[in-house]
Amino acid sequence: MAESQGKLSLITISTPHNSYYSLLTHCPIQNKYTITIFMQYTAPTNSTVSFWHITTGQFSFPKAEEGVLDFWREIDAFRTSVELSKGKKHFTFYDGPPFATGLPHYGHLLAGTIKDIITRYAHNTGHYVERRFGWDCHGLPVEYEIDKSLGIRFKQDVLDMGIDKYNAACRSIVMRYASEWEKTVERLGRWIDFKNDYKTLNISFMESVWWVFKQLFDKGQVYRGVKVMPYTTGCKTPLSNFEASQSYKDVTDPAVVVGFKVIDQENTYLLAWTTTPWTLPSNLALCANPKIQYIKIFDEESSKHFILSENRLASIYKDPKKAKFKIISKHLGSELAGIKYIPLFDYFKEKYESRAYRVLIDMYVTDEDGTGIVHQAPGFGEDDYRVCLDNGVIDEISGVPCPVDEDGRYTPEVSDFVGVYVKDADKDIMKRLKLSGNLIKQGTLVHSYPICWRSDIPLIYKAIPSWFVKVRDIQQKLLDANAKTHWVPNNVKEKRFANWLGNARDWNISRSRFWGTPIPLWTNEDFTELVCVGSVAELEQLSGISPITDLHRESIDGIQIPSPSGNGMLKRIEEVFDCWFESGSMPFSQNHYPFENKDLFEEKYPADFISEGIDQTRGWFYSLLVLSVHLRGVAPWKNLICSGLVLAGDGKKMSKRLKNYPDPTEVLDKHGADALRLYLINSPVVRGEFLRFKEEGVREIVSRIFLPWFNASRFFLNQVELLKQEQGIDFATISHHVSKDNVMDKWIMASTQSLIQFVRTEMDEYRLYTVVPGLLRIVDHLTNWYVRFNRKRLKGDEGLDNTLASLSTLFTVLFDMCRILAPFTPFITEHIYLSLRPFIQQATFDSMGVKDSRSLHFIPFPEVQEEYNDPSIVRAVSRMQSVIELGRFVREKNTLSLKTPLNELVVIHKDPEYLEDIKLLSKYITDELNIRKLTLTSDDESYGIVYRAEADFKKLGIRLRADMPRVKKALPNVPNSEIKAALESGELNVDGIILKSEEINIVRAFDSLKISSDFSEAKYDSNSDKDVLVLLDTNLSHDLIQEGLAREVINRVQRLRKKAGLVALDPVNYYFKIVSDESDQILNVLQSKKEFLIKTLKQDIAHWDEKGTECFIEEVQEVNESKFLLGFTRSN
Repeated sequence: MAESQGKLSLITISTPHNSYYSLLTHCPIQNKYTITIFMQYTAPTNSTVSFWHITTGQFSFPKAEEGVLDFWREIDAFRTSVELSKGKKHFTFYDGPPFATGLPHYGHLLAGTIKDIITRYAHNTGHYVERRFGWDCHGLPVEYEIDKSLGIRFKQDVLDMGIDKYNAACRSIVMRYASEWEKTVERLGRWIDFKNDYKTLNISFMESVWWVFKQLFDKGQVYRGVKVMPYTTGCKTPLSNFEASQSYKDVTDPAVVVGFKVIDQENTYLLAWTTTPWTLPSNLALCANPKIQYIKIFDEESSKHFILSENRLASIYKDPKKAKFKIISKHLGSELAGIKYIPLFDYFKEKYESRAYRVLIDMYVTDEDGTGIVHQAPGFGEDDYRVCLDNGVIDEISGVPCPVDEDGRYTPEVSDFVGVYVKDADKDIMKRLKLSGNLIKQGTLVHSYPICWRSDIPLIYKAIPSWFVKVRDIQQKLLDANAKTHWVPNNVKEKRFANWLGNARDWNISRSRFWGTPIPLWTNEDFTELVCVGSVAELEQLSGISPITDLHRESIDGIQIPSPSGNGMLKRIEEVFDCWFESGSMPFSQNHYPFENKDLFEEKYPADFISEGIDQTRGWFYSLLVLSVHLRGVAPWKNLICSGLVLAGDGKKMSKRLKNYPDPTEVLDKHGADALRLYLINSPVVRGEFLRFKEEGVREIVSRIFLPWFNASRFFLNQVELLKQEQGIDFATISHHVSKDNVMDKWIMASTQSLIQFVRTEMDEYRLYTVVPGLLRIVDHLTNWYVRFNRKRLKGDEGLDNTLASLSTLFTVLFDMCRILAPFTPFITEHIYLSLRPFIQQATFDSMGVKDSRSLHFIPFPEVQEEYNDPSIVRAVSRMQSVIELGRFVREKNTLSLKTPLNELVVIHKDPEYLEDIKLLSKYITDELNIRKLTLTSDDESYGIVYRAEADFKKLGIRLRADMPRVKKALPNVPNSEIKAALESGELNVDGIILKSEEINIVRAFDSLKISSDFSEAKYDSNSDKDVLVLLDTNLSHDLIQEGLAREVINRVQRLRKKAGLVALDPVNYYFKIVSDESDQILNVLQSKKEFLIKTLKQDIAHWDEKGTECFIEEVQEVNESKFLLGFTRSN
């Protein structure tokens, strides 16, 4: 078997007969592999045995993950896990389809991580979870790319090229980055089925979209209407309101006040403010608010009369107080109704003069900005259209002036600007108005404005004949259905999404495009006859054409069907579906419902879970809900996680141009997928908030969680091999019994059960963001407390029974941790599991119902074992931890190394139960803090403990007011006994004024002057929290100093062993030679503490002259300004 530096590889062996095989790995000190361990397990006859070979070198989590990926491919792990769970209760998951025309970014990785964690957890808790990947193949993203690459600017360009060729070009790029997507998704550790994916371009998917539409059409929920819609001139198509709301930018527009000359009032102008001068050629009316106060003024500078809101003089004067004008009269807006004015332009005068060019009134007008009068161009404003229609200025039959073509250019109706792009015409229009005397004030405005999310060009609003699905009619049903679903976070459901539903408008589902699912409506020229087709078979039957193998425009636009009334042939309308209609149909269409899988769909609908980003509140979540409520009367999901947005570290949007974020692939290669997964779900983004992505956060996950946890597993492997070498006991063949006597064993088992219960509770509520802190706690408990405090037991220093009990406990916890974390960190858990698997006996797998134990991800999530729950032990250890941490702080404050023993630690607490808990764990405290005596007492007075009350004067000031100075003066003089009593009573009398416990903070402090003479020889320093106070004797005797130096020497031996790459089994001899030691302190320590050194190091440190061979490593060591040479030789 060849070794390669720092490489992890999968070794596979075919077994001709039942035999033992050894799992070869190397257990490291820190993160270097240095010791070979052989772990044997039985391989069944004619089976394949896979195990890991990790060669000596720097351990790399990303490299280990790549090895795990190889292993999963080898055993076809994902498909195997799905097969193993067949017959179990279905857990239905819908995957929102991304476009494959771009590469995956952090938003996709976040969504993929959330989806993978939830579906893995569902699988591991006894569900059958199908996970199909989906691709959004139609729509503007694809067309936009083709338009750019082929230089297509206008609709006619596509028609000249041919729809068939254009759509073929679109089809050729829809899966451009599919392989990159699959590679990235797999590298992230996400298990999902790409081979059985769904694509919105497949005929089966499109046919189901037709079926969905026909259900709506047959129910009278579809209509054709002219509505002012957001329109993208860049992509030449209307957008739905939720598409238009997806992208806003700050833009600079003209801000002009225009005067409309009143008929029959000399030199008088109605003033209207607008940021869209290009709409003025289509003006048909002005609108005022009936309840706003308007004024007519005489402007002395221009000698003109102006009518505007009384509150909006600032719209024409920089400083109205200094401006030269006179108020002539005041009028309510209702009094302005019917005033006629001369149109600015004559383009539509002849057609509309009899009913237009007058003041209308409506409550939508405000005086928060502008002049309080709004110019009405019903072809370019939704409110304009409504108000003009309600007041008879326009009607639905004769239409509305909309002299702008699909490219945003003026049509011949506006003869002076024909062919000019509307925004380019603003300046020329303002020039015309200035010459005519109608431009009253000119400026600019920077404001947030909707931008086409694909072409990045500002939208315009334009009256467009479109097909709509009714939404207002089911508004309350949408709200009711949403209310019955569970969202994380809930505030997005209750506020953002509910508000959007409450203001929902009818949905424009048609797009004047080419690459999409054609709307299956066949009609005559005036739309008086309509036939909706709901399936391929129906179209074949109606048209007499068969077979129909594709439903794109090039395949069906030429198909005509006979008029049911006998009036010739009907043609299909030109429009295709908004791609959100397709993705909203996904629950039905991915299953080709109702044409196939009908029973299966009914069983699995609605979904148990979906998840996407917060932008989908106006996208996929909305379209899913609208279609589901229309067709089924319920929401299409039960549980939903709505994630926030991932921003660059500077808080800005991630930008390839600015290069303000690390490449996702590089982060995966550098830190691993597990680290990125945990970082993402342990952030505000899983609560629907923003995340400022910082690579340092990913790195911290490795250092704070993975390395300690991984080192604990390697420590276990090391010790079981030592057990075999020294005791001849094979841990893989013995029963593993967790001790019910040892406190720390009981505690770590109880902590693990608590974590299992916690994770189950949180995951059942889909609160991913609470889980990682719990994982941090258990890793800390295991590595910094359990393993650290039980090293002697684990190493065999306290008898064989203790060793077996502690190893069994550590093994059990490591195995449970792998199962708990498996959904979150699938790689490292699999990696550790494979090293533990040889010790897991078949009876254990049988008890869990495991049919295939090759992968951790075939094994169920652990159940809580109530017999290990022990609240009293958890409480006692928590108190011990507090005492130790307080003691450590005192040592650090006094620069006293933990290697130097101290004489005494005093723990002071009034509760006897607290002191009993500490007594139970006293050995751990004395060992960890390296103290010789532990004193437990409730006698705080003898130890000089005083009490001081601190007031929250901000709270008190509101209540006490004039009595505040009195309290401030008296508080420092309140007797110690009264403050101490206030801890029990919850209130303190300060000069006759009662202060409640929430208004004061009682602090305990150590006063050395008040300590009893019995303890005067000690040199105490103190530390406390809100619960307990500790005193540490910081006096250093000669003996304490000597032992401290001996521990320093031991530390130097251990450090040199590590540097030499040695592990516990390597037999070596130690030798020393004094280099400089003026006071002979090192020599004295080596002599006086010889027994202590031998006990700890398992051998003596001999003098340099006694070595028989040359040292293979030697190094000068320095301890307390003394230097000595330390060297090692090989032992026979």
